[in-house]
Amino acid sequence: MNLLLQSCRLALALFVAAAAGSASHATPQSTSAAMPTRLERVAAAGELRVCIWPQYYSVTYRNPKTRLLSGIDIDIANELARELGVTVRFVDSSFLQLIDKLNTDACDIAMHAIGISPERQTRVQFTRPYLRSDFYAITSKSSSIHTWSDLDQPGRVIAVLQGTVMEPVLRQRLQHATMLLVQPPRSHAQEVESGRADAFITDFPFSRRMLDLTDWARLIAPPQPFHPTDYAYALARGDRSLLERVDAFVAAIRKDGRLRSFAQAHRLEDIVLAD
Repeated sequence: MNLLLQSCRLALALFVAAAAGSASHATPQSTSAAMPTRLERVAAAGELRVCIWPQYYSVTYRNPKTRLLSGIDIDIANELARELGVTVRFVDSSFLQLIDKLNTDACDIAMHAIGISPERQTRVQFTRPYLRSDFYAITSKSSSIHTWSDLDQPGRVIAVLQGTVMEPVLRQRLQHATMLLVQPPRSHAQEVESGRADAFITDFPFSRRMLDLTDWARLIAPPQPFHPTDYAYALARGDRSLLERVDAFVAAIRKDGRLRSFAQAHRLEDIVLAD
């Protein structure tokens, strides 16, 4: 009887072990079938959804008259979609909406020259960088601000667009001037033009917009590097399939000259990172 009981227990143990082994081997296949990667979803949909900020001159700018998009990241997004064999659909966003748009799956990738910052790196994943810009100030031609050192003075009001990489930096760096945080759809440029702010802080591409499209703006550049920032594309954290594919694409266009050509077409060659 004892021998029979031991044999039954052994048989049961072997059956349970075999069943567990089969389940462990089946789980990855089932998960893979149920959860395609981001890159597989893009391919299956035949469409790459790209978040952009349509006010970003030379980057992802929508002409208010023609409603046509132009800029370095419009060109690069179209080139990426061509290599993936899909179409591209642009989704309006902003720096303030960046995290939410990615995390709610409103787009597959954000491609509007997104500054890499420690805070953003905890919430999204970045591709390898392709541009690098310092900070610049825009003031009016009638302003008493003539040099970078004139900005951080008592009584000055310096406007910063909420959600941009400039916001946390200026919070730390401004010692005497007052920072005016501007939330879209309000514009930091309007705050200066109206006289509510003395200057606003921006980057190289947006400063070109002010000089090209207005007759009142004056550029103030820092005499030495102030806060050079690398720009990249951003994706929701987790799945790395599309990130790795875009990284390979960015590496290729940096090496073969396409990135520099795109930058030159939009007068951004001064800030391009090319191999």
